[in-house]
Amino acid sequence: MEEKDNDGLQDRVVHIARVAKVVKGGRRFSFSALVVVGDGREKVGFGLGKASEVPDAIRKASEQAKKNMTRIPMVDGTIPFDVTGKFGSARVIMFPAKKGKGIIAGGAVRILVELGGVQDIICKVHGTKNHQNVVRAALDGLKQLMLPEQYAGFRGKTAEQTKQVRHSKAETRRATKAAAKAKK
Repeated sequence: MEEKDNDGLQDRVVHIARVAKVVKGGRRFSFSALVVVGDGREKVGFGLGKASEVPDAIRKASEQAKKNMTRIPMVDGTIPFDVTGKFGSARVIMFPAKKGKGIIAGGAVRILVELGGVQDIICKVHGTKNHQNVVRAALDGLKQLMLPEQYAGFRGKTAEQTKQVRHSKAETRRATKAAAKAKK
């Protein structure tokens, strides 16, 4: 379920759950909605809403999500470096991907990074698959990110000195063998 607001924000429902409260006379049912809101460029947020009807729960969650927006620092449509987000027992590991790779992520994380405007990323969820915990863990990881220039300034180095380069396993083996030969 997707909806576009007049301010350019998109809403996507991640999960709707029917929850029950046990009272003296029996059970009272209500609905809990987890919604992610993003502008498709660099801002994203999530919200949780609870009401006796589904549309009201979605509306409440959407309003809360708009208040909790976070900016995602990106370099060429992907994240600048590897990051692991944690919340509860959920762990979301995110890797930058080459241009054209696309979004390789499951369920809740996919929705979050799509609405955040990330085009190329690889994600893996470990631990619990609870939608709310996974979204919170992914957002924790995205909040840890910073642009290479900011990171280099933080470390007192230049952006080139702190640049992270990924190699394939074959390249790593070749480099290791060449280093071993040079050592002999």
